[in-house]
Amino acid sequence: MTGVAAVQALGLFVATNIDDIIVLSLFFARGAGERGTTTRILLGQYLGFAGILLAAVVASLGAGVVLPEEAIPYFGLIPLVLGLRAGWQAWREDDDDDELDAGKSVAVGTVAAVTFANGGDNIGVYVPVFLNVGAAATFVYCIVFLILVAVLVATARFIATRRGIAEILERWEHVLFPLVLVGLGLTILITGGAFGL
Repeated sequence: MTGVAAVQALGLFVATNIDDIIVLSLFFARGAGERGTTTRILLGQYLGFAGILLAAVVASLGAGVVLPEEAIPYFGLIPLVLGLRAGWQAWREDDDDDELDAGKSVAVGTVAAVTFANGGDNIGVYVPVFLNVGAAATFVYCIVFLILVAVLVATARFIATRRGIAEILERWEHVLFPLVLVGLGLTILITGGAFGL
């Protein structure tokens, strides 16, 4: 029973988090060469994903309206605002490399916020699954998910540090990072029907 739940959890995690590899790879590109980048990204990913799991578990336990379904699409505002801010900062930067490098720090809170905002669809998927599998299997799912968060971050780091990919990310990160965040935010808002979109 536990083994089956673990395999199902693996499949569900991959299906609902594969898109995070792109965003995490861009975070690694943004913090390239800066000490502690991996640790900050890992902590931020864990914080954001723990928020997703907490919301899903509490909602599946029927503890009231913790997170109204209508509110989930508005999480798209988080990456949208962060992307617009990153784009504005990139546009304002001049060609001074020292100044450019100084503005590229990756914060735990930013990673956590983007992870949580991008997890609205995860919550929508996890709640009915948790309702159907029972408390013991939900516990197994959560443990497997938390182990796989580290695997996800390691995979994104591996991808972002491959020579050809790293060169592309380094060259275009200042454009790609804001575009991906803005695109992610708009996608969450539009597909969720926020503001009547």
